[in-house]
Amino acid sequence: MKTKQILVLGSNGKTGSRVLQKLEALGQFVRRGSRTAVPKFDWEDSSNWAAVLQDIQSVYITFQPDLAVQGADDAIRLLAKVAKEAGVEKVVLLSGRGEKEAQDCEKIIMESGLKWTIVRASWFNQNFSESYLLEPILNGHMALPTGDIQEPFIDAEDIADVVVAALTQEGHDNTLYEVTGPRLLSFKEAVAEIATAIGKPIVYEQLSVQEYAAQLREYQVPQDYIGLLSYLFSEILDGRNASVSHGVEEALGRKPKDFSEYVRETLASGVWTPQEEC
Repeated sequence: MKTKQILVLGSNGKTGSRVLQKLEALGQFVRRGSRTAVPKFDWEDSSNWAAVLQDIQSVYITFQPDLAVQGADDAIRLLAKVAKEAGVEKVVLLSGRGEKEAQDCEKIIMESGLKWTIVRASWFNQNFSESYLLEPILNGHMALPTGDIQEPFIDAEDIADVVVAALTQEGHDNTLYEVTGPRLLSFKEAVAEIATAIGKPIVYEQLSVQEYAAQLREYQVPQDYIGLLSYLFSEILDGRNASVSHGVEEALGRKPKDFSEYVRETLASGVWTPQEEC
Protein backbone atom coordinates (compact mmCIF):
# COMPACT_ATOMS: atom_id res chain seq x y z
CA MET A 1 0.00 0.00 0.00
CA LYS A 2 1.39 3.39 -1.05
CA THR A 3 1.98 6.12 1.52
CA LYS A 4 -0.50 8.96 1.30
CA GLN A 5 1.11 12.31 0.65
CA ILE A 6 0.36 16.01 1.03
CA LEU A 7 0.28 17.99 -2.22
CA VAL A 8 1.46 21.61 -1.98
CA LEU A 9 0.28 23.67 -4.94
CA GLY A 10 2.35 26.77 -5.60
CA SER A 11 5.29 25.05 -3.95
CA ASN A 12 7.67 27.73 -5.26
CA GLY A 13 5.54 30.61 -3.98
CA LYS A 14 5.73 32.78 -0.87
CA THR A 15 3.56 30.56 1.31
CA GLY A 16 3.85 27.30 -0.63
CA SER A 17 7.64 27.14 -0.33
CA ARG A 18 7.41 27.73 3.42
CA VAL A 19 4.64 25.16 3.87
CA LEU A 20 6.72 22.63 1.90
CA GLN A 21 9.80 23.27 4.04
CA LYS A 22 7.90 23.02 7.31
CA LEU A 23 6.11 19.81 6.30
CA GLU A 24 9.35 18.17 5.23
CA ALA A 25 10.96 19.22 8.53
CA LEU A 26 8.13 17.36 10.29
CA GLY A 27 8.90 14.24 8.26
CA GLN A 28 5.73 14.42 6.17
CA PHE A 29 5.62 12.92 2.68
CA VAL A 30 5.12 15.91 0.38
CA ARG A 31 4.54 16.25 -3.35
CA ARG A 32 5.47 19.53 -5.02
CA GLY A 33 2.80 21.13 -7.16
CA SER A 34 4.21 23.51 -9.76
CA ARG A 35 4.90 23.81 -13.46
CA THR A 36 8.50 22.73 -12.82
CA ALA A 37 7.62 19.66 -10.72
CA VAL A 38 7.34 16.09 -12.00
CA PRO A 39 4.53 15.44 -12.64
CA LYS A 40 3.92 19.11 -13.30
CA PHE A 41 0.85 20.99 -12.12
CA ASP A 42 -0.47 23.83 -14.27
CA TRP A 43 -3.67 25.72 -13.50
CA GLU A 44 -4.15 26.30 -17.22
CA ASP A 45 -3.92 22.61 -18.15
CA SER A 46 -6.10 20.17 -16.20
CA SER A 47 -5.25 17.16 -18.36
CA ASN A 48 -2.93 15.60 -15.77
CA TRP A 49 -4.51 16.83 -12.53
CA ALA A 50 -5.73 13.31 -11.76
CA ALA A 51 -2.16 12.02 -12.05
CA VAL A 52 -0.84 14.77 -9.77
CA LEU A 53 -3.54 13.95 -7.19
CA GLN A 54 -2.94 10.20 -7.20
CA ASP A 55 -2.07 8.87 -3.70
CA ILE A 56 -2.65 12.32 -2.19
CA GLN A 57 -4.43 12.61 1.15
CA SER A 58 -4.44 16.40 1.61
CA VAL A 59 -3.88 19.43 -0.63
CA TYR A 60 -2.75 22.98 0.08
CA ILE A 61 -4.32 25.16 -2.62
CA THR A 62 -2.85 28.47 -3.70
CA PHE A 63 -4.30 29.78 -6.94
CA GLN A 64 -2.16 31.80 -9.32
CA PRO A 65 -2.18 34.68 -9.77
CA ASP A 66 -5.14 35.40 -7.45
CA LEU A 67 -8.62 34.08 -6.71
CA ALA A 68 -9.97 37.43 -7.90
CA VAL A 69 -9.15 36.73 -11.55
CA GLN A 70 -11.79 35.60 -14.02
CA GLY A 71 -12.12 31.83 -14.22
CA ALA A 72 -10.65 31.11 -10.80
CA ASP A 73 -13.97 29.76 -9.52
CA ASP A 74 -14.23 27.31 -12.42
CA ALA A 75 -10.67 26.09 -11.82
CA ILE A 76 -11.27 25.63 -8.09
CA ARG A 77 -14.53 23.79 -8.74
CA LEU A 78 -12.82 21.42 -11.18
CA LEU A 79 -9.87 20.82 -8.88
CA ALA A 80 -12.18 19.97 -5.98
CA LYS A 81 -14.08 17.52 -8.18
CA VAL A 82 -10.93 15.80 -9.46
CA ALA A 83 -9.49 15.72 -5.93
CA LYS A 84 -12.56 14.03 -4.51
CA GLU A 85 -12.59 11.48 -7.34
CA ALA A 86 -8.91 10.75 -6.64
CA GLY A 87 -9.61 9.98 -2.99
CA VAL A 88 -8.29 13.21 -1.45
CA GLU A 89 -9.70 13.69 2.05
CA LYS A 90 -8.77 17.28 3.03
CA VAL A 91 -8.03 20.60 1.33
CA VAL A 92 -6.65 23.84 2.75
CA LEU A 93 -7.38 26.92 0.63
CA LEU A 94 -5.42 30.18 0.80
CA SER A 95 -7.95 32.95 0.25
CA GLY A 96 -7.90 36.74 0.07
CA ARG A 97 -9.45 39.03 2.63
CA GLY A 98 -12.18 41.32 1.36
CA GLU A 99 -12.39 39.74 -2.10
CA LYS A 100 -15.90 38.68 -3.15
CA GLU A 101 -14.46 36.44 -5.86
CA ALA A 102 -12.23 34.71 -3.31
CA GLN A 103 -15.20 34.14 -1.02
CA ASP A 104 -17.06 32.56 -3.94
CA CYS A 105 -14.17 30.11 -4.24
CA GLU A 106 -14.27 29.48 -0.49
CA LYS A 107 -17.92 28.48 -0.81
CA ILE A 108 -17.05 26.02 -3.59
CA ILE A 109 -14.51 24.34 -1.30
CA MET A 110 -16.92 24.33 1.64
CA GLU A 111 -19.56 22.59 -0.48
CA SER A 112 -17.14 20.14 -2.15
CA GLY A 113 -17.80 17.22 0.18
CA LEU A 114 -14.16 17.26 1.30
CA LYS A 115 -12.84 18.22 4.71
CA TRP A 116 -11.61 21.80 4.46
CA THR A 117 -9.84 24.66 6.15
CA ILE A 118 -9.92 28.19 4.74
CA VAL A 119 -7.01 30.55 5.49
CA ARG A 120 -8.22 34.04 4.51
CA ALA A 121 -5.21 36.35 4.58
CA SER A 122 -4.43 40.05 4.42
CA TRP A 123 -1.55 41.48 2.33
CA PHE A 124 1.78 39.75 2.87
CA ASN A 125 4.79 41.41 4.52
CA GLN A 126 6.90 39.58 1.95
CA ASN A 127 5.50 41.67 -0.90
CA PHE A 128 8.08 44.22 0.24
CA SER A 129 10.99 41.77 0.00
CA GLU A 130 10.11 38.90 -2.36
CA SER A 131 7.80 40.48 -4.88
CA TYR A 132 6.92 43.52 -6.95
CA LEU A 133 7.60 46.04 -4.16
CA LEU A 134 11.25 45.03 -3.66
CA GLU A 135 12.67 46.93 -6.63
CA PRO A 136 11.05 50.26 -5.66
CA ILE A 137 12.52 49.90 -2.17
CA LEU A 138 15.98 49.28 -3.62
CA ASN A 139 15.53 52.27 -5.95
CA GLY A 140 14.37 54.56 -3.14
CA HIS A 141 11.05 55.48 -4.78
CA MET A 142 7.73 53.79 -4.10
CA ALA A 143 4.77 54.90 -6.25
CA LEU A 144 1.42 53.26 -5.45
CA PRO A 145 -2.28 54.12 -5.85
CA THR A 146 -3.00 54.14 -2.12
CA GLY A 147 -2.71 56.76 0.58
CA ASP A 148 -3.77 56.62 4.22
CA ILE A 149 -5.86 53.42 4.05
CA GLN A 150 -4.38 50.97 6.52
CA GLU A 151 -3.81 47.24 6.19
CA PRO A 152 -2.89 44.63 8.85
CA PHE A 153 0.04 43.14 6.91
CA ILE A 154 0.67 39.48 7.75
CA ASP A 155 3.86 37.47 7.60
CA ALA A 156 4.04 34.52 5.22
CA GLU A 157 5.65 32.46 7.99
CA ASP A 158 2.52 32.85 10.11
CA ILE A 159 0.31 31.82 7.19
CA ALA A 160 2.51 28.76 6.62
CA ASP A 161 2.32 27.79 10.29
CA VAL A 162 -1.49 27.95 10.21
CA VAL A 163 -1.59 25.88 7.01
CA VAL A 164 0.78 23.24 8.39
CA ALA A 165 -1.30 22.97 11.56
CA ALA A 166 -4.45 22.53 9.48
CA LEU A 167 -2.78 19.81 7.39
CA THR A 168 -1.19 17.84 10.22
CA GLN A 169 -3.21 18.37 13.41
CA GLU A 170 -6.70 17.59 14.62
CA GLY A 171 -9.23 20.31 15.32
CA HIS A 172 -8.96 22.47 12.20
CA ASP A 173 -11.47 20.76 9.90
CA ASN A 174 -14.30 22.83 8.44
CA THR A 175 -12.90 26.01 9.96
CA LEU A 176 -12.23 29.43 8.46
CA TYR A 177 -9.28 31.37 9.88
CA GLU A 178 -9.08 35.05 8.95
CA VAL A 179 -5.41 35.82 9.50
CA THR A 180 -3.80 39.25 9.78
CA GLY A 181 -0.87 40.89 11.45
CA PRO A 182 -1.29 42.45 14.92
CA ARG A 183 -1.54 46.12 13.87
CA LEU A 184 -2.63 48.43 11.09
CA LEU A 185 -0.21 50.27 8.81
CA SER A 186 -0.68 52.22 5.61
CA PHE A 187 1.67 51.37 2.75
CA LYS A 188 3.29 54.77 3.30
CA GLU A 189 3.87 53.99 6.98
CA ALA A 190 5.22 50.54 6.16
CA VAL A 191 7.67 51.99 3.63
CA ALA A 192 8.76 54.64 6.14
CA GLU A 193 9.51 51.91 8.70
CA ILE A 194 11.60 50.04 6.14
CA ALA A 195 13.42 53.24 5.17
CA THR A 196 14.32 53.92 8.80
CA ALA A 197 15.63 50.39 9.21
CA ILE A 198 17.84 50.46 6.12
CA GLY A 199 19.02 54.01 6.84
CA LYS A 200 18.11 55.28 3.38
CA PRO A 201 15.26 57.57 2.33
CA ILE A 202 12.48 56.06 0.26
CA VAL A 203 10.24 58.61 -1.42
CA TYR A 204 6.58 57.59 -1.30
CA GLU A 205 4.41 58.90 -4.13
CA GLN A 206 0.65 58.39 -4.24
CA LEU A 207 -0.67 57.84 -7.76
CA SER A 208 -4.13 57.50 -9.20
CA VAL A 209 -5.06 54.00 -10.32
CA GLN A 210 -4.84 55.24 -13.94
CA GLU A 211 -1.34 56.65 -13.39
CA TYR A 212 -0.26 53.43 -11.72
CA ALA A 213 -1.55 51.31 -14.60
CA ALA A 214 0.26 53.57 -17.09
CA GLN A 215 3.50 53.21 -15.14
CA LEU A 216 3.19 49.41 -15.12
CA ARG A 217 2.62 49.44 -18.88
CA GLU A 218 5.85 51.42 -19.29
CA TYR A 219 7.63 48.59 -17.49
CA GLN A 220 5.95 46.12 -19.88
CA VAL A 221 4.00 44.37 -17.13
CA PRO A 222 1.40 42.03 -18.71
CA GLN A 223 -2.03 43.60 -19.04
CA ASP A 224 -3.75 40.84 -17.05
CA TYR A 225 -1.44 41.51 -14.11
CA ILE A 226 -1.97 45.26 -14.43
CA GLY A 227 -5.71 44.69 -14.27
CA LEU A 228 -5.37 42.53 -11.18
CA LEU A 229 -3.16 45.00 -9.31
CA SER A 230 -5.41 47.90 -10.28
CA TYR A 231 -8.41 45.99 -8.94
CA LEU A 232 -6.69 45.09 -5.69
CA PHE A 233 -5.51 48.62 -5.01
CA SER A 234 -8.76 50.32 -6.00
CA GLU A 235 -11.31 47.87 -4.57
CA ILE A 236 -9.67 45.86 -1.79
CA LEU A 237 -7.77 48.84 -0.34
CA ASP A 238 -10.87 50.97 0.12
CA GLY A 239 -10.94 50.64 3.90
CA ARG A 240 -12.92 47.39 4.08
CA ASN A 241 -9.90 45.54 5.47
CA ALA A 242 -8.71 48.20 7.91
CA SER A 243 -9.19 45.98 10.96
CA VAL A 244 -7.24 43.29 12.77
CA SER A 245 -8.47 39.68 12.91
CA HIS A 246 -7.30 36.94 15.23
CA GLY A 247 -7.05 33.83 13.08
CA VAL A 248 -3.41 33.19 13.95
CA GLU A 249 -4.21 33.15 17.67
CA GLU A 250 -7.25 30.93 17.06
CA ALA A 251 -5.26 28.39 15.03
CA LEU A 252 -1.93 28.44 16.83
CA GLY A 253 -2.52 29.88 20.30
CA ARG A 254 0.04 32.64 19.78
CA LYS A 255 0.17 36.15 18.39
CA PRO A 256 1.24 36.83 14.78
CA LYS A 257 4.57 38.41 13.90
CA ASP A 258 4.65 42.20 14.07
CA PHE A 259 5.73 44.14 10.99
CA SER A 260 8.72 45.53 12.90
CA GLU A 261 9.99 42.00 13.57
CA TYR A 262 9.62 41.19 9.88
CA VAL A 263 11.62 44.33 9.02
CA ARG A 264 14.44 43.38 11.41
CA GLU A 265 14.66 39.84 10.04
CA THR A 266 14.57 40.98 6.42
CA LEU A 267 17.20 43.65 7.06
CA ALA A 268 19.48 40.97 8.52
CA SER A 269 18.97 38.79 5.42
CA GLY A 270 20.57 41.47 3.22
CA VAL A 271 17.78 41.50 0.62
CA TRP A 272 17.31 45.26 1.04
CA THR A 273 21.06 45.90 0.70
CA PRO A 274 21.84 46.35 -3.02
CA GLN A 275 25.04 44.72 -4.21
CA GLU A 276 27.80 47.14 -5.15
CA GLU A 277 28.68 47.02 -8.80
CA CYS A 278 32.23 45.95 -9.54
